[in-house]
Order: sequence, then structure tokens, then C-alpha cells
Amino acid sequence: MTRVQELRQQASVLSTSERAELAAELLESLPPVLDDEDDGVSEAHRRDKDMVRDPKTSITWEQLRREVGR
Repeated sequence: MTRVQELRQQASVLSTSERAELAAELLESLPPVLDDEDDGVSEAHRRDKDMVRDPKTSITWEQLRREVGR
């Protein structure tokens, strides 16, 4: 099992909010993107800050899956 697989397995037992917090911290630890043609990274950062400021603006993974029909 690779280190990433081990970490993924460990993270899978975290609560949704803990996984979201971990994901946000990991994304912030990456170097800035030099070319963001569609502003997707900027939008992701903006949305993350919105959710931190007001968690009520976020939805759960299950809600998202229902909304997109999966």
C-alpha cells in the first residue's frame, strides 16, 4: 500500500467537515498555479473562503450527488 493510499484510508474515517478542512489545507499548501486560464482555482479559493466565513452556504456530498442526479 502506498503512502497516499494509507493517508486516503485514514482520511476516510474523518467526518465530512474534517475531510473538508483537510482538503482545504492541502490545497492551500500547494504552490500557486501559474496559469489559470478559466479562473477555476481563483473561484475555488473564493468559495472556500465563503464556506469558512458562513458554513451554511455549503452543501454535503450527498446533497451535491442528489442535485446532479448521481
